[in-house]
Amino acid sequence: MLNIYLLRHGETQWNADGNRYCGRTDIPLTKKGISQAELVHDQLKHIDLDAVYSSPLQRALHTAQIASGKNEVITDERLIEFSFGNWEGKTKEEFIPEDPALWDSWCDDPGTTNAGVTGETANEVVMRVNNFFEFLLKKFPSGNVLVVGHNGINRFYLAFKLSMQLKNYRRLVQQNSSITMFTLDSLNGELSLQLLNSRL
Repeated sequence: MLNIYLLRHGETQWNADGNRYCGRTDIPLTKKGISQAELVHDQLKHIDLDAVYSSPLQRALHTAQIASGKNEVITDERLIEFSFGNWEGKTKEEFIPEDPALWDSWCDDPGTTNAGVTGETANEVVMRVNNFFEFLLKKFPSGNVLVVGHNGINRFYLAFKLSMQLKNYRRLVQQNSSITMFTLDSLNGELSLQLLNSRL
């Protein structure tokens, strides 16, 4: 059984600024975001981590380094945040009026709707993130691994593995630098959710 400690990165300025859709934009942590990652380090310091993986975006990588206390963080492109297309850098209040029909389509079926016209679909994201965790489970059939990703990819992957409709992904909360812990069964890849959006 593999134990996964899944984080969303710490706060960025765009999170603080009305939750702007950050996507692939590579912006740093705020001072609060750094403090959040330090708090996670205190919570995880009693856990013997076999490996630490992160999205290559600096907000995730910096969170992973602080939270794990290790510089040896492996970045993986499959963990990069959702590509939000034309929604990138905007709040919902800004981009929904630009194309209300697109937002309605996204809410109804994100699996096949391209975010912000030119972005990814949820099905594409689930495929790449699930591929990462299948790889991880083969490499570590048991043990403890820290994975630092993003709000979008984390929630869609969890929704998929929990057999939820992808349009309900917002029902899974992922606060900045909160811990979601789940196990993956090495025999069948089944996910069992142990902690969601938690403080150990």
